[in-house]
Amino acid sequence: MADRAGRRVALANLNAVFGEEYSASEKRRIVRRSYQHFAQTMLDLMWSPRLTSSNFHRYIDFEWPQELQPGENVIIACYHYSNFEWLSLACGFQGLRGTILAQEFKNSVLDPIFRRLRQQSGHFFIPRTGGILRVFKVLRRGGSTAMLIDLTVPPGSSAVAINCLGLPKSVTPAHAWLHQRTAVALIPAHCEPLQHGRYRIVFHPRIHLGPNATVTEIAQACWDIFEPVVRANPSPWLWMYKHWRYRPIQTDHSYPFYSAPHATFEQMLAKK
Repeated sequence: MADRAGRRVALANLNAVFGEEYSASEKRRIVRRSYQHFAQTMLDLMWSPRLTSSNFHRYIDFEWPQELQPGENVIIACYHYSNFEWLSLACGFQGLRGTILAQEFKNSVLDPIFRRLRQQSGHFFIPRTGGILRVFKVLRRGGSTAMLIDLTVPPGSSAVAINCLGLPKSVTPAHAWLHQRTAVALIPAHCEPLQHGRYRIVFHPRIHLGPNATVTEIAQACWDIFEPVVRANPSPWLWMYKHWRYRPIQTDHSYPFYSAPHATFEQMLAKK
């Protein structure tokens, strides 16, 4: 209730994506639940030092594909859906550890606190600045990585335009580029809430598009696997985030109030 600005963004996002599919009261409920899921994720992260490799299965179930083996060299493509922090920790406890890029906080005092919490299951977190090259080298040496791929990035050479819930969006191609350059398996995964504060980690089939696939096609394929999850249960996604900061100059679709045309984004759309 205190975050009026974020609540306005969330409702605008829902209006742009779902239109009249949900009533005004249903959209308010989705927004409230979205905040609750995010708050629970942060509280669970603070509680997570109590998790260990021997007890985490009390709280987390796995849908583990048969072709994925613990310790395998992989790129995990994740989303800000339900408890994405515990998804990372659970993978580490399960034996799927990697080098992971992390966005630095505006308040630098928070960085060591969150790094310590996030590394307790065996991952190694590095800053985003210059991090992609380091991750590339890790993958070439047989290591693994995971990254959140659903946030907006500024249009440019380090972005691609994908269709996200019916609206074009500028996102990172880092996971797609790493997969393309290293041939390491790319596997989308998400966390979904269960009853009584428990969660299920769902690993989707690995991406198979062939050697000639572009980074845009690979990034779109990752999102296409996840989009039905959001449509079926939108509440756990991060709706208060400005997912569609950029919009086409000419469009018949209704966009959130914060969206604006961007020349570079228009060029990206023209190349699709």
